Amino acid sequence: MTIILWPVIPLFWIPVHFMTYLFKRLGALTYAISLLMWLPLAIFIYQNRAFFLYFNIDIHLILKIIGGFLLITGILLHIWTLRLLGLWGLIGLPEISKKVKGRLVTEGAFSIVRHPTYVAHTMIFSGVFLITGIIAVGIITILDLLFVLALIIPMEERELLVRFGEEYKDYKERVPRFLPFKHHNRL
Repeated sequence: MTIILWPVIPLFWIPVHFMTYLFKRLGALTYAISLLMWLPLAIFIYQNRAFFLYFNIDIHLILKIIGGFLLITGILLHIWTLRLLGLWGLIGLPEISKKVKGRLVTEGAFSIVRHPTYVAHTMIFSGVFLITGIIAVGIITILDLLFVLALIIPMEERELLVRFGEEYKDYKERVPRFLPFKHHNRL
């Protein structure tokens, strides 16, 4: 499931943050476009699942336990961010709708890092890899982290700065981006 579902992240979030104006005009049609782009890829992955699942490495029991901890912690963090953002915020409705403004969430997990949702799914993917040892999941974990840090977060932060102005700028200066270390604001 991790291998099949992961492409939704770059197929939705990169275009939405790269061409915000276009997708605000398209509104909910954005979800249909993303689904149409993802569906053939998901079918391809499913039809070739034996290949994707074939390559794996033997993971030591201690690492599997760490993987379980990461998976559970990532799921709990994702649930926490869902409660804070609400379903509409988590699925990006404020980014594609002119009518849904959303609010800048700065409490809870968002008071620790600016992007706890991305931290959560990085933990989930890492946990799944450590539990299963499936190389494709390990590759997805690394690709996801690279996409998130190099593309999605910077584009999202530009969009949030436009949407929330000084309030976001102040928040950005107070709270680290991805790792909960105050003095390392880049990650």
